[in-house]
Amino acid sequence: MPSPARSRSGALDFWSALPRDGRWLLSTVVVQFFGRGLTLPFTIIYLHEVRGFPLALSGTLMGLVAVVGLAVTGPAGWLVDRFGARMVILGGLASAVAGCTVIALATTPLVAGLGLALFGVQLGVAWPAVNALVATVVTGELRQRYYGVNFALLNLGIGVGGVVGGFVVDVERPGTFVAAFLVNAATFVVPAVVLLGPLRHLHGRAARPAADAATAAGATTGYLAILRRPEVAWLTALSVVAAFVGYGQMEGGFPAYARQVSEVSTRTVGLAFVVNTCAIVLLQFWVMNRARGHRRTRVLVVMAAIWAASWGLLGLTGLVPGTAAAVVGVLAFHSVFGLGETLMQAALPAVVNDMAPDHLRGRYNAVNSAAFQGGTIAGPVAAGVLLQHGAGGAFVTVIVVGCVALAAMALVLERRVSDVVNGVG
Repeated sequence: MPSPARSRSGALDFWSALPRDGRWLLSTVVVQFFGRGLTLPFTIIYLHEVRGFPLALSGTLMGLVAVVGLAVTGPAGWLVDRFGARMVILGGLASAVAGCTVIALATTPLVAGLGLALFGVQLGVAWPAVNALVATVVTGELRQRYYGVNFALLNLGIGVGGVVGGFVVDVERPGTFVAAFLVNAATFVVPAVVLLGPLRHLHGRAARPAADAATAAGATTGYLAILRRPEVAWLTALSVVAAFVGYGQMEGGFPAYARQVSEVSTRTVGLAFVVNTCAIVLLQFWVMNRARGHRRTRVLVVMAAIWAASWGLLGLTGLVPGTAAAVVGVLAFHSVFGLGETLMQAALPAVVNDMAPDHLRGRYNAVNSAAFQGGTIAGPVAAGVLLQHGAGGAFVTVIVVGCVALAAMALVLERRVSDVVNGVG
């Protein structure tokens, strides 16, 4: 167990151990995701209440972000391996700047849809490209810690942006929403400046190995060939289930259950997300210190157990709807769930990037990104069907069973990856 002094100095130790390029990459995360937090919770409100689009149409337009993101993920992985991660990231940032600007000025559904689709391009290329670029800059055990710190800073940016946005935007003053989206566009310029300036020497592309070396490593290039590898297939299935029981339900299932079954206020739902952000930011370094030296698959098993406990806790709030106990339970759910998120980010991205051959890292990250997006899209659909029919108990049961399946998949994956990939080699 790390001493208190070591825990307190963990952030400084980590920062000093990072190479210069890694520090530059990490330095823009809070700024970029501050802009995302400034608009993320309020986009559907903007479309419906400010621009006057029907609620159903507004929800459909919002869905374009995920659909386009999923559609471009595969090509993005190929582009990363062919031309380098840096150029793909720059293309995604340019698309995000254009998309946020178009959304800010949109007065018709067609124009708003164009803006959201452009933003979806950024969503689809960011994960495979950024993770691949980081993997070329940060190596070894430090890479695992980088992904965890990046996740904490991401949540900090979104959390602060959401709080600021809550105070600033006002449906009676449409200009406040326009300003928020333009600020969001500007925040994507910051990482672009860093990539075009201090990090212009990076390309994020590995040389393709000689044919005999590639054959010996099983480094085939097509997506189908990659997915036929047993360890990749199991990791992909694990990621789909993790997204389904995790982020897919955070965005759809949790708010719906909290309102319809737990019967808490919308203010409590919003506060729960703040609690989640605080838990992640405060616990990430502690979790990283605990996870170091342990098998990453075992860390994922612990994560699945914690998530199962959190959903069970939320389910109990349905027994005392509309009470102070329900409010406490809803807030506690998000703090426990946040602990599980820190474990996932301390393990899963590192497994993906240590498993991938250098010259295929873009495609491996694209497969994992597509798996997560698929689970995130399916999660709210399943939640909506169950909760619409009043099956709150069945909803929680499905999620808890999914967490059990997630733990089982992690143990199966453990038998198919090397110790190096599992963080103990």
